[in-house]
Amino acid sequence: PFAVHLSGTKYGCGVGGCGACTVMLSTYDPIAKKIRHHPANSCLLPISSLHGAAVTTVEGVGSIKNRINPIQERLAKCHGSQCGFCTPGMVMSIYALLRNHVKPSMEQIISALDGNLCRCTGYRPIIDSYASFAKQTCCQLRGTGQCCLDQEELGCSSSAGVRVVIKLFILTFLKTYKSLSFPPQRIVQEQQRKTLIFCSKRTTWISPSTLKELLELKAKYPKAPLVVGNTSLGLKKNDCDAYHPVILHPLRIPEMQVFSITDDGAACCLAQLRDILMETIPKLPEEKTKIYQALLQQLRTLAGEQIRSMASLGGHVVSRGSAWDLNPILSAGKSVLNLASDGGKRQIFLNDQFLAGHKHADIEPKEVIVSVLIPYSTKDEFISAFRQADRQKNAFSIVNAGLRVLFSPGTDTIVDLSILYGGIGSTTLSARKSCEKLIGRQWNDQMLSEACKLVLEEISLPPSASGGKVEYRRTLLVSFLFRFYLEVLHGLHQMIKCVSKAFYNYCSDLKTHSCLQDVDPGQSPQDPVGRPVMHQSGIKHTTGEAVYIDDIRPVDGELSLAVVTSVKAHAKIKSIDISEALQVPGVINVVTAKDVPGKNGNDEEEAFAKDKVICVGQIICAVVAETLTQAKCGAKKVKIAYEDLQPVLTIKDAIKHNSYITKERKLEKGDIEKGFKSADKIIEGELHMGGQEHFYLETNSVLVIPRMEDKEMDVYVSTQHATDVQKLVASALNLQSNKIMCHTKRVGGAFGGKITKPSFFAVIAAVAANKTGRPVRFALERDMDMLITGGRHPFFGKYKVGFMKDGRIMAADFQCYINGGCTKDESELVIEYIVLKVDNAYNIPNLRVRGHACKTNLPSNTAFRGFGFPQAGLFVETCIVAVATKTGLPHEKVREINMYKGVNRTAFKEKFDAENLWKCWKECLVKSDYHSRKTKVEEFNRKNYWKKKGIAIIPMKFSVGFNATYFHQAGALVHIYLDGSVLVTHGGIELGQGIHTKMLQIASRELKIPLSYIHFCETSSTTVPNGKYTAGSVGTEINARAVQDACQILWKRLDPIRRKNPKGKWEDWISEAHKKSISLSATGYFKGYVTDMNWESKKGHAFPYFLYGAACSEVEIDCLTGAHKNIRTDIVMDASFSINPAIDIGQIEGAFIQGVGLYTLEEIYFSPEGEQLTLSPDTYKIPAVCDIPEQFHVYLLPNSCNSIAIYSSKGVGEAGFFLGSSVFFAIRDAVAAARKERGLPLDFTLNSPLTVERIRMACDDIFTKMVTVFPFLFLSLVPLNLHLYEEI
Repeated sequence: PFAVHLSGTKYGCGVGGCGACTVMLSTYDPIAKKIRHHPANSCLLPISSLHGAAVTTVEGVGSIKNRINPIQERLAKCHGSQCGFCTPGMVMSIYALLRNHVKPSMEQIISALDGNLCRCTGYRPIIDSYASFAKQTCCQLRGTGQCCLDQEELGCSSSAGVRVVIKLFILTFLKTYKSLSFPPQRIVQEQQRKTLIFCSKRTTWISPSTLKELLELKAKYPKAPLVVGNTSLGLKKNDCDAYHPVILHPLRIPEMQVFSITDDGAACCLAQLRDILMETIPKLPEEKTKIYQALLQQLRTLAGEQIRSMASLGGHVVSRGSAWDLNPILSAGKSVLNLASDGGKRQIFLNDQFLAGHKHADIEPKEVIVSVLIPYSTKDEFISAFRQADRQKNAFSIVNAGLRVLFSPGTDTIVDLSILYGGIGSTTLSARKSCEKLIGRQWNDQMLSEACKLVLEEISLPPSASGGKVEYRRTLLVSFLFRFYLEVLHGLHQMIKCVSKAFYNYCSDLKTHSCLQDVDPGQSPQDPVGRPVMHQSGIKHTTGEAVYIDDIRPVDGELSLAVVTSVKAHAKIKSIDISEALQVPGVINVVTAKDVPGKNGNDEEEAFAKDKVICVGQIICAVVAETLTQAKCGAKKVKIAYEDLQPVLTIKDAIKHNSYITKERKLEKGDIEKGFKSADKIIEGELHMGGQEHFYLETNSVLVIPRMEDKEMDVYVSTQHATDVQKLVASALNLQSNKIMCHTKRVGGAFGGKITKPSFFAVIAAVAANKTGRPVRFALERDMDMLITGGRHPFFGKYKVGFMKDGRIMAADFQCYINGGCTKDESELVIEYIVLKVDNAYNIPNLRVRGHACKTNLPSNTAFRGFGFPQAGLFVETCIVAVATKTGLPHEKVREINMYKGVNRTAFKEKFDAENLWKCWKECLVKSDYHSRKTKVEEFNRKNYWKKKGIAIIPMKFSVGFNATYFHQAGALVHIYLDGSVLVTHGGIELGQGIHTKMLQIASRELKIPLSYIHFCETSSTTVPNGKYTAGSVGTEINARAVQDACQILWKRLDPIRRKNPKGKWEDWISEAHKKSISLSATGYFKGYVTDMNWESKKGHAFPYFLYGAACSEVEIDCLTGAHKNIRTDIVMDASFSINPAIDIGQIEGAFIQGVGLYTLEEIYFSPEGEQLTLSPDTYKIPAVCDIPEQFHVYLLPNSCNSIAIYSSKGVGEAGFFLGSSVFFAIRDAVAAARKERGLPLDFTLNSPLTVERIRMACDDIFTKMVTVFPFLFLSLVPLNLHLYEEI
């Protein structure tokens, strides 16, 4: 089975959190006599669990070799892939959905993508392509609405009955099989039902076929875990020391697979439970389904579809995780666990005592949960569930809750009350004592006041509680209680308005629109420039045939490598003991700094730490072994002794210790002192911004293959800068660069994160290969990648702004600090760009900017999309908002009065024309219908107390490129072969931005041949040497100039042939040229844009040109929880003449959503010792499908030109990122509306990211005061509450 080499399924995170590894599992259900399909995370599935199942990988859906599936075709043609690494997982999630529902609803399509992350596209084209399969639409590409899939196995059986009983430990199936039909032999095997036993060196996996046998096994092995979906145990698979001698797999037991709505109950995984509830609820009286509706509400947001399809309800219950969303509501609803053992059966309540693990209420070691009885609700009973997470879907809850109240018939007198919370302690907690004291009370304001007081007293959370966010979590306790109070009042018909449960239901239709551009009517139909040509690798992305570094098949003798990293932020290395590591079976050797023949890194950073470590995660040594598992186990055995040194971790610490990477960067314009004296008012303030993980879906990967002679090496590496890889590897091995051949076909996302670090990873692998004489593969696990590599620089800014009463800013003094980490990396450039770009779109006549890059003992932060501008732009916009707030003027008016106008100069004296800035601004005002919608937002806010809307429009002046000429140089090599085919190579690297696609378009235009004649192979140092890194938004245009140069040279060489035979075919010209000894190969070169910046004179032409844009966003926030939803975004971008508008719009959208992540969602946590704690998609949340605006419109500014770049184009790869701040300021607008209504000050600062916690705590109200000043508030609580109810 290991010889199949199916590489389409990608390994993204290893914890089931990103969806890149999604496959479809199919099993035969002997009870229902049908085949069931569902998506699953292959990274969590033990191979032993797959017996009798069929696995469909992306290769089984369709391929270029055979035929592609419409799912793949539509996604590619709708431009739904960029880097393509996540694409196979996207395909498989929708394929599994369509196998069950040929005509799904949009709700089902969006739900199917809950567990799939994409860092490139912004999701809009993915949703657009799959919307064509929805029942309300037909196929957009073929016009038939037909699906190619067979329709033999669909849906679930209908259900009806008197109660719902959920039986546990259901399906998790697999086996590799390419046919779309389920193998008949599998059906026969499932009908035979034999006990299966799989043995490894340490673990025995037993899959019994009867319940009796399972109970006997459990009696024999009471400590053996029961594993179904492996969604809990599987997270520990990378721990070499964590294992179980015996694992029981109850999947194949018929009693545990039966589903029927009868007195005896049903069995299902979480996805099945959801589907059963959706089918059952409409068939029962509403009064009976209240707990089912609450469960369904939680199931719609719990995890992703893959986890929901794998995890069993029994596993969810018995693992008793504090963040598990179903347990509080199951407990509140008086659910019952049906248990069995070899000694018999019994029932226990799924109550708070069970969830707390009290011995008298717990499961015995020999018992298993057979089913969960979920009783009906009654007429006088109300049940609600709540949760709040960092991200709306597929995220662990910060706090969740299940609440239930039973009234005396026909009254509002409490007979029974249950209040349970998760996310507060290590398990679900019950406010049992509080509930007992409230029995007999009436459901009124006084009761609420007393309930809040009692709950806060009983459910304690110390200031140092694990997980932090203490005040926010305590606020959620009473916020959820208040929401429940309102819902019950509504149910008792005592209120008309309440906080709707459906507030966060993301099933509304997503409306997207992208306005492309018109090409010149006189342009040849064969000329692809300016047209939305599909990504050159788009189809291969969707079929899984696009090859990334770790997809390259193993080569003979290949070794795997794992690194040992520092656990100290700052310390001397006293000793490295590798003796135990060398004893691990399969370990070949351990590589340290002593094994480097040449230079150990570069002048700024070591590849292997030698004498001391300067951050947690710094690489000290590497273990090479026959397998990756052996290498990891060996790495754990390396013992390192340290001598601690004092670390510097924060910007505040660095300022205190005067710890900086570079000298201060400073710009001045005008007379700042005079400007402040002339101002009517002066304000001062600060802004803090957190960092950001690149979270490229493909982690850093390198494969080094030594050649047989001359010490040559092939280095296959995922990088943005192949030349630097070549240079550092050669230097480390003490070789000339001509012995090192670097190859990069494509990169699975980078965003700046693969400019500097891949060179060091390549050095480590190359030194290991040199020492062992064998090929070495080094692919980082997600947690290691996030631990070792830095990200976007955290930012701290202090401002002093003088302004007039009409909003004109007269003077500004900015101090900007970034946390650069432990080495220089790109920090000097980043702080320079912050200083150069901080003005954004605003002409501040008297300006002083000072920038400092702080040196700390954190991993070195590096380049990231936008390169300092996202921090600088948010900082200056915060100043604009502060001025608008002080003057009482509309924010857009203050922006307009301060924006650059006409031909102007920057603070560093570079000349530019702001005409297109104003065109974008005005066009955005019109396209977004800003003024009309602003009025509607204000009206909405007057009518709603606990929900608020906000709207903001943001202008942008973005400088493209680098501030030194040599960064812009590029080379290309174009070959024409005798059959007329053309091979194009250049120095740029495909990161998902479509650079190769655009190069083919340019070659097609210049040589006047169809795209089908042209091919791109790979980026290699053997064909185009000395390439600069692909970054700064200019990678495409500078390499395009080189390709254009090479093509024009060839076209000129063919000129005599063409003149002699003007009506001849291309192939005839090439054949004749060859006969005439005309060279059909040409090197193209572009010297680069002339740029410079003199920091001594504070003057320069720092950037090739500027790009302009504007964005308007509208949001709605829940003032009780801090959650928000993005309602609409309109973007107008000055892309001039786009070479490929589909690709450029994709770049704008993807950057925008990435910016939304930075400003509202993504948060990095470090321990006090300097260790990063957010190391996986479980703990670090990037935007998902649920985070994109419900209406998303992108427009390219028409009739714009750029005389500098090729074909009058502009580089838009980074510019859209900052426009994500429009969501940040729309949220701030909503928070300001809430604060204004509460009589709170409006001159407040919101730091970034603007998470649910920050939003909620900024909407300061009675509940936040309960937490911060408890218990002194309660004397005034009741009358204040009554006032609030009148205002709702």
